Amino acid sequence: MPHEFLPPEEWFASLPTAYVAAFGLITDEAGRVLMVDPNYREHWTLPGGIVEDGEAPHLGCEREVAEEVGLVRTAGALLSVQWSAPRGVRPRPFLSFVFDCGEVDSGTAITLQVEELDAYAFVPAGEAPARMHPALAPRLAGALRARAEGGTVYLP
Repeated sequence: MPHEFLPPEEWFASLPTAYVAAFGLITDEAGRVLMVDPNYREHWTLPGGIVEDGEAPHLGCEREVAEEVGLVRTAGALLSVQWSAPRGVRPRPFLSFVFDCGEVDSGTAITLQVEELDAYAFVPAGEAPARMHPALAPRLAGALRARAEGGTVYLP
């Protein structure tokens, strides 16, 4: 039966789905990137994480940044979107958004979510992508480029 003849609830249930994550690009006055070291994986990342069911990505970013590093930030411009194909035990693709969460003073108090994070650091922008998993580093490099040039970068 063609999709246009399916009842709406069946049609929506038949659509492909994806996992969604949102991260905040936060820098200090020297342009260094705020990064966190999760205790459940090897590589560093930006503050952020999984967007909850029904939550808009920008609000998920704001919530995750507040939870992980204790900073109340507004998710500004969308800097980068990265699509990651299903891989290994993950049966669906990932869509990862990086929002511009602005600049903070390097002396700003950071309160780590100790259940998930071991450390944080302000890392020089040129070195920050190397701390990330190679498959995820393009989202940060793209976000830095988009912030500098204006606009948004899509990373397949």
